[in-house]
Amino acid sequence: MALNSFIEVQPDSHFPIQNLPYGVFKPSPESAARPGVAIGDYVLDLSEVASAGLFDGPILKDSSDCFHQPNMNKFLALGRPAWKEARATLQKLLSSTEPTLRENTDLRQKSLVPMEKAEMLLPIAIGDYTDFSTSIHHAKNCGLLFQGTPELPPNWLHLPTGYHGRASSVVISGTDIIRPRGQGRPAGNSPPYFGPSLKLDFELEMATVVGPGNELGKPVDVNQAEDHIFGLVLLNDWSAMDFLDWETVPLGPFLGKSFGTTISPWIVTLEALEPFACDAPKQEPQPLPYLAEKISKSYDILLEAKIKPATQKDSIVTTKSNLKHLYWTLTQQLAQHTINGCNLMPGDVLATGTICGPEPESLGCLLELTWNGQRPLSLNGTTRTFLEDGDEVIITGYCKVLAYI
Repeated sequence: MALNSFIEVQPDSHFPIQNLPYGVFKPSPESAARPGVAIGDYVLDLSEVASAGLFDGPILKDSSDCFHQPNMNKFLALGRPAWKEARATLQKLLSSTEPTLRENTDLRQKSLVPMEKAEMLLPIAIGDYTDFSTSIHHAKNCGLLFQGTPELPPNWLHLPTGYHGRASSVVISGTDIIRPRGQGRPAGNSPPYFGPSLKLDFELEMATVVGPGNELGKPVDVNQAEDHIFGLVLLNDWSAMDFLDWETVPLGPFLGKSFGTTISPWIVTLEALEPFACDAPKQEPQPLPYLAEKISKSYDILLEAKIKPATQKDSIVTTKSNLKHLYWTLTQQLAQHTINGCNLMPGDVLATGTICGPEPESLGCLLELTWNGQRPLSLNGTTRTFLEDGDEVIITGYCKVLAYI
């Protein structure tokens, strides 16, 4: 029998009872931040559920203060058994057959906050942020653009490469991004350009949110890495492509990336994504043993990027991609990050890098969509090579099934 909620959920909602993503919010401007889950057009206040003693399973009955925190980190640190227990409790409380919350008028009014009244905040305290490069299509396109050849760097097919980003400039969806200033590559014998970025771009990405970490010096086995992943967020790694072109050699991205990275307010758990698991692409050559997975899987998550120019009413779809296009899996990324003994912590964010597919419409940034500005993109009567002031970038992700079971 299909699982349904007593709360009305529209058929096109991203938040049915089968999802229940976690976030942090304020129900009113003067309120303290607290965790919640999305259900239909409401946010369920987990601090109220915890105060009512409804997290009564063997793990959370003694750890329910994790829902009285201003971020999700303490809950993330509890690990998968606690996450599964919480999900089972919440699905039961919200189901159409369970009277505990449905028939308790006072608790229902206190705990169910209309989404339009909720102020969404960063759901986690981010200690560290890493950006990988795991899309083979993106890597080959960048090779063509900057080196004139799609040949991959010699390390690319042997390990998921990445760099450490700037955690302090990771912001919640809806935060304005200020156009950065910096240096660009000089023309001829002229001095380097200095000023506002002339090639401001978005990058369509997703990111792993780390749950339990690992001790310094103790790598995570790739076949156990899933137990360290709480869930996924959408991510836009804003990029000043002209700064990147000038500064990247020899130490990698710096000011071209560190001015802003946006994540979605909702973390979708791996448990919710499990029905959409799919085989990961075949990897040739075979990865080294520490990256060889017994089960190599990805997730069939449809992704879209849209641009809404300030002068227009409607947004225009620029990209249709899918997480399953990634060459390196989420678990391989996490295992690679720790193989040298690096210690991850609850709330760390590991981004996938730009997610591109093989089709022209699946290119995940303007650098590729406009071929570094050579092929302007048409947006309902106006054109773009890169982002202009006032443009809004909208990134969405969703999974589709014929029926929920």
